[in-house]
Amino acid sequence: MPVERKPVTGPTDTAFYDLAIVGSGFGGSLLAMIARRLGLSVLLLERGQHPRFAIGESTSPLTNLLIEELAQRYDLPRLLPLTTYGSWQESYPEVACGLKRGFTYYRHDAGRPFRNAVDRSDQLLVAASPNDAVADTHWFRADVDAFFLQEAIAAGAVYRDRVLLAPPIWEGETALLHGERREARFSDRARLIVDATGPRGYLSRALSLAESEFPGYPATQALYSHFTSVRRTETLSAFHRTETPPYPPDDAALHHVFDGGWMWVLRVGNGITSAGISVTDALAAELRLSEGEPAWRRFLTLYPTIGEQFAEAEAVQPFFHTPRLSFRTSAASGPGWVMLPSAAAFVDPLFSTGFPLTLLGIERLARLLEESWGTASLSARLADFGRTTLEEVDTTAKYVGACYTAFPCFSRFAALSMLYFAAASYSEMARRLQRPDRPRRYLAADLPEFGAALRALSLAERQTAPTGDFDADVAAAVDSINVAGLCDPAKRNWYDVDLQDVVAAAPKLGLSPNEMRSLLRTAPWAQPNSL
Repeated sequence: MPVERKPVTGPTDTAFYDLAIVGSGFGGSLLAMIARRLGLSVLLLERGQHPRFAIGESTSPLTNLLIEELAQRYDLPRLLPLTTYGSWQESYPEVACGLKRGFTYYRHDAGRPFRNAVDRSDQLLVAASPNDAVADTHWFRADVDAFFLQEAIAAGAVYRDRVLLAPPIWEGETALLHGERREARFSDRARLIVDATGPRGYLSRALSLAESEFPGYPATQALYSHFTSVRRTETLSAFHRTETPPYPPDDAALHHVFDGGWMWVLRVGNGITSAGISVTDALAAELRLSEGEPAWRRFLTLYPTIGEQFAEAEAVQPFFHTPRLSFRTSAASGPGWVMLPSAAAFVDPLFSTGFPLTLLGIERLARLLEESWGTASLSARLADFGRTTLEEVDTTAKYVGACYTAFPCFSRFAALSMLYFAAASYSEMARRLQRPDRPRRYLAADLPEFGAALRALSLAERQTAPTGDFDADVAAAVDSINVAGLCDPAKRNWYDVDLQDVVAAAPKLGLSPNEMRSLLRTAPWAQPNSL
């Protein structure tokens, strides 16, 4: 039955802003805070209202380091406690988050219980922190996004929710933003529109921007929800073992990997577990993924150990089906507008790519506003920002696509994952040491030697079954940036945080081993340590 619409009242007086940011998730709200610190006026617009359900919950060391650097540069001290699990719990216990000590991967075969191989060939555990206090987090986005929004409002951003926004109208140097809010018309003007609404969001629709596919990337779909009563793996008989892992495997971004896709399981401290599957179209058709909860039950039946983990689980949100997960716009900037990376493209949640890509984009855009606002160079720098955004996600898609190809052979996937972990750990350490030549792109793709190897190995895995010793090829590719003791067969796919590895790799970061040892003895993020 059609909804009866009440008459809309006349327009209000038009206000003028430097920035109009559309989308009030953490990215849009963070940029609003930064812009206010730079002295710019900000209008923050939201189609819905907070608190609200959202996915994209898993942070990483690089994510938290970027938040720390932005908070320090732009005088946002209230964000600093969000950068480690311990400080978060101490400062904001009412804002729900979960403990993330690392990345856990288990390989599953259809119709069979998890094998738990003695040689650990069907699992990969990579620690990201030495202890809980300095660990990363899983965000309960309903709480965290609302927190960021309130900080943006406190910084002076003008916020309007429940907005139905029409396409912008450019008139000279400004854009007219108009639409309806709570059955009243409104209109405002802004010099620059920033889209922070996510894939296929406001500007994609308003400007009728074409989608541009990632060449060779598999077509994927997703099904996900939030759950209670999800069992921990150590309570399942299939996972019992006598050896002690580098961290509790469930206090991590837990991944179940199988032919044609993977599953995420992310625990939050309020009893909620975010879980979902990202699968190729072929597996989605087999599961009839569009049916939602029945498809979820079919998946749990197909993989019995995962089914045992979710045997008592109850969904506390509807099941959400995304029929096309990956997205890439054909343009990420134009005269008078720009998209955050989260609005310009999306690849896959694998390796928690969304947060760092968004934050790297915010870092670049913030520096651009800081240095070029009101100057003749602004348009050229915005155009360059758009190109860089799409180049960065293109590289990410090549790599993630290679991982999908490798899923059926877990040893190859584990080898490929070393490219990510080497890039992430090196980027983090280089930033902490404030190296002038530190990587500026995600996956350290702007380092000439490593970036070339990353692209070559990703392409080789996706096009053909590579010949030769793939593990050796990966180890050679990461050698110049391997500061975390990766690619070590003796570790049998379990990688703890061993600061002796960092000391041994000190020359790769421009320090002597003694200089690195002295630095680690006093660094809060390295405590406690045994150096």
